[in-house]
Amino acid sequence: MKGFGVHTSMWTMHWDKPGAERAVAAAVEAGMDFIEIALLSPAIVDAAHSRALLERHALPACCSLGLPPGAWASVNPDQAKAFLTLALEKTAAMGAEALTGVTYGGIGERTGVPPTEAERDNVARVLAFAAAKAKALGLGFGIEPVNRYENHILNTAEQAVAMIEMVGADNIFVHLDTYHMNIEERGIAQGILKARGHLRYIHLSESDRGTPGAGNVRWDEIFAALAAIGFDGGLAMESFIDMPPEVAYGLAVWRPVAESRDVVLGEGLPFLRNKARQYGLI
Repeated sequence: MKGFGVHTSMWTMHWDKPGAERAVAAAVEAGMDFIEIALLSPAIVDAAHSRALLERHALPACCSLGLPPGAWASVNPDQAKAFLTLALEKTAAMGAEALTGVTYGGIGERTGVPPTEAERDNVARVLAFAAAKAKALGLGFGIEPVNRYENHILNTAEQAVAMIEMVGADNIFVHLDTYHMNIEERGIAQGILKARGHLRYIHLSESDRGTPGAGNVRWDEIFAALAAIGFDGGLAMESFIDMPPEVAYGLAVWRPVAESRDVVLGEGLPFLRNKARQYGLI
């Protein structure tokens, strides 16, 4: 992905026909370069409808997800492969460019101890399988390290790079997220620098997952580091508004994180775009 985009969580977490039409129209109105589709339930997606909708608006897309319980790669590799196969096929059928996110595990997957060698090996095998499937479909395939409260497999940029090098596929990339980095990295710029050889996508999300620019994330540090490595991938604003309970539980976002969607789009989006322009990223 290239340029500036937005996660469809701004408008929907259910990619059915009404949700797709609402999100695409809003993204086009906001002047986005691409859209990131929340593909949490690939079985419900009407890929032909989504493809026609995206093509009609000339809007590039990628998809993202977390693996559902019962299909966590660390403990259920066969189920993970089956779920990712369906998700990748839907992603390709929609005409999207990549599948990314917590593709190695689930939101809420924690054991209370570091990942075991067996868990890491299972994850690596699933990711190798999925990357090969993605390549055959002409797709990129990303992994997004998330904070320790959501998953125990991959939490930092360094861990994500190590997993990619363990897998060895050339179409797998690091997908960073400033919300998670604000928790896990010793310095956000350090995380960006560590991922530089594999970094193709980043979520721009505030420290409370609300309106960018209204929290504690050090945005100048982030954009300066991205400029320093010559980043030319996708910059995606992500803010969670009106989450369904099953998603809110895993993400711990039951408390309102912004006054409204209009505030996030009217204040946060211009803030991020101006920062990206200031540092020559768009």
